[in-house]
Amino acid sequence: MKFGPLAPRDAIGGVTVHTIRQGDFVLRKGTTVGPAEAQALEAAGVSEVVVARLDADEISEDVAAGRIARAVAGDGVSVERPFTGRANLFAERAGVLVVDREGVDHINLIDEAITFATLTAFKPVVAGEMIGTVKIIPFGIKARLCDEAIAAAAANATIRVAPYVIKRVGVVSTLLPGLAPKVIEKTIRVTEGRLKPAGATIIAETRVAHDGGELAPAVRAMLERGAELVLVFGASAIADRRDVIPAAIEAVGGRIQHFGMPVDPGNLLLIGEANGVPVIGAPGCARSPKENGFDWVLTRVLAGLPISRADITGMGVGGLLMDIVTRPQPRSALSIETSHRVAAVILAAGRSTRMGGPNKLLADLKGRPLVRIVAEQALASKAAETIVVTGHQRAEVEAALGDLPVRFVHNPDFAEGLATSVKTGITAVSANADGAVVCLGDMPLIDAHLIDRLIAAFAPERGQFIAAPVSDGRRGNPVLWGQRFFPELMKLEGDIGARHLIAANSEAVADVAVEGRSAFLDIDTPEALADARA
Repeated sequence: MKFGPLAPRDAIGGVTVHTIRQGDFVLRKGTTVGPAEAQALEAAGVSEVVVARLDADEISEDVAAGRIARAVAGDGVSVERPFTGRANLFAERAGVLVVDREGVDHINLIDEAITFATLTAFKPVVAGEMIGTVKIIPFGIKARLCDEAIAAAAANATIRVAPYVIKRVGVVSTLLPGLAPKVIEKTIRVTEGRLKPAGATIIAETRVAHDGGELAPAVRAMLERGAELVLVFGASAIADRRDVIPAAIEAVGGRIQHFGMPVDPGNLLLIGEANGVPVIGAPGCARSPKENGFDWVLTRVLAGLPISRADITGMGVGGLLMDIVTRPQPRSALSIETSHRVAAVILAAGRSTRMGGPNKLLADLKGRPLVRIVAEQALASKAAETIVVTGHQRAEVEAALGDLPVRFVHNPDFAEGLATSVKTGITAVSANADGAVVCLGDMPLIDAHLIDRLIAAFAPERGQFIAAPVSDGRRGNPVLWGQRFFPELMKLEGDIGARHLIAANSEAVADVAVEGRSAFLDIDTPEALADARA
């Protein structure tokens, strides 16, 4: 390639290397100079222009980019008309991007003039999404280099979009005491959201005890109903190949293909099959909409792509998708003392709709408003500060607590649900707090002793970032949340609390055993109030 300055007449046939501006005259970079352009340059007073002129054995950047892009484009991929040495590739349909890493690397090693970039392999893509680009850096390259890149592409199915083929999904959830129905319901909604881009739907959903004797028939029933994929969400994480979920898969004649994966969150995922149908034992993080290892496997399965043990074990690089909850924090960011600064947050913003009119928080219970009983116990505990979140009848609630040393924060969006009050309270917690115990203003049996026991059990330096009261396998309130979980609490929506976070992070929970109804009695109805008064 000849490259350098020439007079306009001598530059005919060359390509401009720079944009030329002279008064009102503009000639763009990459323009092929013809007689008209040469005349215009002279008329504008331009005496010299830098151009690149191809040799006989060279082809232009656009021609080369287009040829290589068409060669690498596999099934489900379209190529845009090249311009300025670039040819972009697009997905023609929704699916999973399949990339031959060796093929891409081979093309990029041919010559520095040729570059080929793609999105991450196995990324879910939608129709019309840009998935790759071929860029030729100089204005032209040797024709033999282009031919070599095309040959490399022919030897490998370099880039394609595998369409989603699985459409019918069966979901089985196992149950244990303490797992609230709201957690299962949210899991179903989150799963529906994951399946929707693939055009897949849940054809049946069932819930059984966390027991192999009940789970195996439930999995078999899903297969008989024509499920093309069965997802099992366990109430307890899979701990071993002999655990409840893998045992149930084997009981229906299936086999376990792989257990565990080097992706976090997502370690405890299990892949199996029964009667030729894939069965996935979902990890606890699959209850959350945030990306995790479950997504990486699910999308491939939905596209009918095989997943070998080598595929799973090869996911470690890039597999740390978020900070691990139970990993100890740096010493500079974590107090190593046995006591921690914990705030008490009392939610007192609700409208008491189930009471049929009056505000339950202001109801008299043994001579004191219900919310005052809770506030006094929080103040008597070892909590460093007490914050009261108000909403409905703000003035009346504040008056009921007016002489107490609490800090009020108002939630103007209280009508939108419990989550808005949780977020308002967490936002108000002092920056130097290690955590917050979230108390409900309608639970009069919560006492200072229970709050102190939660604070004592809270040990972030040992990976115990949550403390919750437990009785007969059932978790109650209040729950103490470490500061590490504050960002997750700020993402809550609607009238559902944070139980799913506990289920998804069970290894980070310190259970505090309680007796009686103290952690479970809330005043929601006139009957419950009468019971409490009795």
